[in-house]
Amino acid sequence: MNGVDEPDDRGRMHLDRTGLDLDRNPRVVVTDVRLLASDWHILRTSTIEYQHADGHWSTERRETYDRGNGATVLLYDPERRTVLLTRQFRYPAYVNDHPDGMLLETAAGLLDDDDPETAIRREAVEETGYDIGDPEHVFDVYMSPGSVTEKLHFYAAPYRASERLSAGGGIADEGEDIEVVELSFDAALTAIGDAIVDAKTIMLLQWAALSGPFAPVTNRE
Repeated sequence: MNGVDEPDDRGRMHLDRTGLDLDRNPRVVVTDVRLLASDWHILRTSTIEYQHADGHWSTERRETYDRGNGATVLLYDPERRTVLLTRQFRYPAYVNDHPDGMLLETAAGLLDDDDPETAIRREAVEETGYDIGDPEHVFDVYMSPGSVTEKLHFYAAPYRASERLSAGGGIADEGEDIEVVELSFDAALTAIGDAIVDAKTIMLLQWAALSGPFAPVTNRE
């Protein structure tokens, strides 16, 4: 099978072994891993023996979707009190009741082979046209731990409209078609739960309001 004993389209092999050597939690023993798909990202089903709080053991099966880890950044202008977001089509949201699948989001992308800071500087330039230099690390979060392995690294960085390098818009050869959207910070906060329904974006906006660049001075001390 491609990805097991033969390379898949990205040259990967032995994708059915991930997790078999885990021993950090004595209450969890991984006994079997099966590769279900590796078309681009990786879908596995794993069998584990799990010890419950009362001491008894049970056999559980878990599917995991491994798309790699990623990074996201909130671009903000503290003087004009604005934030820079992107709008792009997200089919998973569209097929799950979003009106048109066009989501407002902070710039983001997968790490690929880069460290998180390098990756998010790359994504910021590609998507928004801004070179952000050294971003501020905010926190790291598992976004959907029930089934998706991804850990997302959150950053924030200031921008100035006069320092834009290009139009952004993403990489056309990768199918990206990204609109850059500038909003006042207050308008972005008001849009949470309405025009803004992307989790990472909501988390960074709330961080910015509570303890980030738009927080009351007493909260930042």
